[in-house]
This record gives sequence, structure tokens and C-alpha cells, in this order.
Amino acid sequence: MIALIASFLLSTNATPRELVESCRAMIPANVTIEGRIVLRNRRGVVKAEHGYCLKRLDSKTSLVVDGTELAPPPVDKGGAPVMDTDVTWSDIALDYLWWDDFSFDAEREGESVHGQVCAVLIMKKGGRTVRVWVDRKTGALMQAEELSGGKPMRRMWGTRIKKFGERWMANVMEVETIGSGHRTKITVEKLQ
Repeated sequence: MIALIASFLLSTNATPRELVESCRAMIPANVTIEGRIVLRNRRGVVKAEHGYCLKRLDSKTSLVVDGTELAPPPVDKGGAPVMDTDVTWSDIALDYLWWDDFSFDAEREGESVHGQVCAVLIMKKGGRTVRVWVDRKTGALMQAEELSGGKPMRRMWGTRIKKFGERWMANVMEVETIGSGHRTKITVEKLQ
């Protein structure tokens, strides 16, 4: 299935739906992910560190941070920070990939992220808007930014990938609230 979708992506004719389905296919349907959320200032000094466990089972997601289960926020509050970091529920769960309102961002088509030519999509639900960059060759999510009034307010991107069993995925991601003077790193230490 992924190989079939990837063959569509080699063409510039891939539809937004094909691109979104490719991103969805790369995320395990039933998974437990454990790791750390580390808030740092611009100089890299750690300001806070939290352990997390994300479980996705049969399309239901739960998130535990420092031993406390966090309830999924309403869609309009999905961009609220977790534990005073730059990270939101949406960053960890990637829930915006399952929103139904998406289209190409024609002004940004063909932009590159880490040297990979990307299709750029705008995804909307309720009052929230997220722009995502999808690698045209692999269908992988490369970067995302939450918008407010059409301007980026937060940005997330992968900085490292690792193989967990037979699956490759980003194991270090950075999240920055634009203009905050700090940034948060999400690490994946265990994936089952």
C-alpha cells in the first residue's frame, strides 16, 4: 500500500487526499510511544523536562505526561501548550492529519525541507489551521506549522530519524513558538 501511494507521489499530479493518506499510512494505527519533552532556552539550557507516553489504540489516543493522563482537548484548544512547553497535544498525536478539510497551499508548492521537495497543504478544523510540508518522494511529513491570522505561530520539524523494529520514524522533533525565546525537543525513546 505505501509503495503504491509513494508511486503517486513521484508525480506532481498527486492529490491532497493521496498526500494526506500517505502521511497517515506512516503512522502506526496501534502504537505506544514513550519519550521525553525537553524545554530549552535559546542558549540550549534546559528549563524543564517531562516524560510522556502516547498510546493509540483503535483510533483512540491517550497521552500521559509525568504520570498524569491529559484529556484530549477540544479541537479549538488543541493548540494549547502541554506543561508550559511549546508542545501541544496536536504535536504529539499529529491529530491534524485526520482533519477532513485540506487543500494545496499553491503559494508554497515545491518548497524544500532538509533538501526534500515538498507538497505544502493547508489543513483546517474549527478555528484552527495547520500548514504541513509532505515529501513528494516518500510521502513523509517533514514540517508543520500552526497558523493564526495566516501567520505562523508555532513550527514543528524532525531533526533525526531512527529505525524502531521495521519502521523508520522521526525520533527527535523540535517545536518552537515563534518569538518565544525558547524551543522544545520531543524525543522518542521507545516505540511498540
